[in-house]
Amino acid sequence: MAPLLAIEDLVVEFRTRGGRIVALNHVFLTVQAGETLGIVGESGSGKSVLCRTILRLLPTPPAEIKGGRVMFDGEDLLDAPEARLRQLRGTALAMISQNPATALNPVWPIGDQITEGLRVHGRIGRREARKRAVELLRRVGIPSPELRVDEYPHQWSGGMVQRAVIAMALAGGPKLILADEPTTALDVTIQDQILALLLDLQAASGMALVLVSHDMAVVAETSDRVAVMYAGRIVELADTRTIFREPRHPYTVGLMQSIPRIEGGAGRLRPIPGQPPSLADLGPGCPFQPRCAVASPDCATTPVAPVEIAPGHWSACLHPERVGALL
Repeated sequence: MAPLLAIEDLVVEFRTRGGRIVALNHVFLTVQAGETLGIVGESGSGKSVLCRTILRLLPTPPAEIKGGRVMFDGEDLLDAPEARLRQLRGTALAMISQNPATALNPVWPIGDQITEGLRVHGRIGRREARKRAVELLRRVGIPSPELRVDEYPHQWSGGMVQRAVIAMALAGGPKLILADEPTTALDVTIQDQILALLLDLQAASGMALVLVSHDMAVVAETSDRVAVMYAGRIVELADTRTIFREPRHPYTVGLMQSIPRIEGGAGRLRPIPGQPPSLADLGPGCPFQPRCAVASPDCATTPVAPVEIAPGHWSACLHPERVGALL
């Protein structure tokens, strides 16, 4: 089956006063219809840039797409005219922003914002839009939606605002939702509710979901497959079970070993040493080499690209056989 979303050899650069920054470096990904793909990595690894590139929301300049393709349902979004992109955004493609408070206009009623896309595309009138907004708010678990639909964002809690943003993403009946760290600003209890809501809505509608997070535990609970990003690259990609049981990239192991474990007692965590590299000064070799416990001298000089080391399991490491020693 052809994937719903296929990203091929995608390169995105930012031109700054300090020089050229390679934000996405030959990224590849596929997402099947109805699938949940988790994307994890430290801040600055390129996760949010990838989501905005898919929707063509990066400001140009300073951003520049230097190569690759983003195929959505058989159509290359990078070649699509702006009028076509406006048709797709909010209908077939939707995004849940990282900070829900900044995703809503503080001076518009929430109900109007949820159905704005439907009204702009001429699919429904104002009266029908209000009715649709009430239905969507009820669907995402907002109590008394008939009353809440006319309220403003400042009158709602963080968890309720996040639900409103999810309702907005669902309004057009999308085939794919990009959720960019949708639970970052929420406490653990509300985070669990939001994730459960997203998965329930996905199961009911059959949409695909790309879930961006820096939390390995979140993607372990929610994702069918996991892509690990580092320095603008996909360094490992596999199904969730394989990623957590048989990781084959040192960075993936480092992320997992940085997670506190309930059964771990009072021992110290094992953080990843060093700092992520500057994207303006990447060498020819593996960008993780200065922080890697199993690197060899050739890792600093030999270009590395993801290789399929087992069916469906990709790793961008010159020595994946050494990774087992880190576990």
